Amino acid sequence: MNNLSIRVPYVTRVEGHGTIAVDLKEGKLIKSVLEIVEPPRYFEAMMKGYLYTDAAVISSRICGICSVGHQITSVKATEKALAFDVSDQTVTLRKLLVYGATMQSHILHIFFLAAPDLFSAPSVIPLAKTHPETIKMALRMKRLSNDICDIIGGRTIHPNRLVPGGFTKLPTREQLLWIKDKLENQMVPDAKTSFELLKSLADKFPAFSRETEYIGLKTDNEYAFYDGDVSSTDTGLTPEKDYLSITNEFVVSHSTAKHAKHKRSSYAVGALARLNNNYGKLNPLAREVADALGMKPIVANPFLNTVAQLIETIHVTEESIKILDTLLTTGIKAERPFVPAKLHEGTGVGCTEVPRGILFHEYTYDNRGRIVKANCVIPTNQNAQNIDDDMRELVPWMIANNFDKDKMTLTLEMLVRAYDPCISCSVHFLDVKYVE
Repeated sequence: MNNLSIRVPYVTRVEGHGTIAVDLKEGKLIKSVLEIVEPPRYFEAMMKGYLYTDAAVISSRICGICSVGHQITSVKATEKALAFDVSDQTVTLRKLLVYGATMQSHILHIFFLAAPDLFSAPSVIPLAKTHPETIKMALRMKRLSNDICDIIGGRTIHPNRLVPGGFTKLPTREQLLWIKDKLENQMVPDAKTSFELLKSLADKFPAFSRETEYIGLKTDNEYAFYDGDVSSTDTGLTPEKDYLSITNEFVVSHSTAKHAKHKRSSYAVGALARLNNNYGKLNPLAREVADALGMKPIVANPFLNTVAQLIETIHVTEESIKILDTLLTTGIKAERPFVPAKLHEGTGVGCTEVPRGILFHEYTYDNRGRIVKANCVIPTNQNAQNIDDDMRELVPWMIANNFDKDKMTLTLEMLVRAYDPCISCSVHFLDVKYVE
C-alpha cells in the first residue's frame, strides 16, 4: 500500500469532537494525528477573581463526566494554598467518592463505548438485543456507582456536599451499610462475570504495542488515587508540587488542546499507566484478575487500557468495602467543614487520579481568598501526543499485517477510544489577558 488517505471527521463513542487524519503518499507516512477541533474553553481565566468557595463549583463544570475528579482536585489545591486542616474522616470519605466516580466512568467506557467494537456492533443499542444480560449487568453496575456518588457527594454530577475543609452533609450508617451490601452482593459478582466476558474477548484487542513512558500517582501504602508522588516508569518519583517539570505542555497546529511530554516525545496517563506504576498494590481479587488477563507490568499495548479499567473497577470495589468496614466500626463522627480564622496569600497544587489519568489543579490566592491565577492540566491533553505517537507506529504496523482500509479505520478509532478521551476537558490552550 503506497497511497492512503483516512479521515474520520468525528470519532464516535468518545466525549467531545476529534478527527482522525492519516495520509500516506508513495509509501511515506505524511500525517497520522488526532485533530482536536473543539473551540477552546476558558475555565482558568473564568475563575480569576472568584472566592475560594467558588473554585470547585466552577471547575467541576469543565465536564459532567469528570465533575467529581475536578471538584476533589480543586478542593485539595485550595486547601493547600490556604492551609486548611482536613480530618482523616474527610479524606476517607473523599476516597470513597473517588472510587465511586472511578467505577462509574470505567463501566461507562468498558460496556457502552468500547464493547461495541469487541462485539462488532456499531453502538451499544444493538447489544441490548443480542446480549441483553450483559447490558442489564452493565446498567446495574453503573447505577450502583452512581448511587455511591449520590450518597457521599450529594449527587452524581457536580457533587454539592464537597467543600474546602470537609463535607456539608455526612452519610448515615444505614446508607453506608446499604452501599457495603450492594458492593459485596452485586458489584463483586458482576465484576467477576465481566472478567470472564473480557477474557473471552481477548483476541479482539489488536496485538499492537509501543514502548511508552507511563505516569501516575504512587504511594507506599496503597494503589494511588487520592494522593502521592508523581511516578514515571522511566524516571521514578517527583513531588506533586513540581508537576510542571513533568507535564511540559506545548501547542501543536492540529489541536485546540495542548500536548505534553516528559523524557520522551510523549507519555501516557490513565488506567494502564496507573497499573504499570501500582501493580504491586492491587487488592487480592484485582491482582488475580490482572494475572489471569496477562496484565503484569510493563504492559505496552494501549488497546488494553480498557482491560486495565476493569481491573481497577474490581480493585476500587475491594478498597471501598475495606473503607466501609472501617467507617462502620469507628462510626461517622459529626463534624463541620474547617473554616480559617484568617485568609492569606498562597499557592497550592492539587493532584488526583481521575478515571482518565492524573489531573492537576493549581491556584494562587490573594489575602481576600480570591483567585489570582489558575492552571488545570487535564489527562486527555497529557495523552494527546501519545495518541499521535501511537498512530504513527500503528499505521505501518497495520500495513505490514495486511489490514484493508476499513479495518485500518476501525482500528484507529479503537485506539482513540481505548484512551477514553474527554476532549471537552482538554481544550484549555489559551491564556486570556484582560485589557482595561
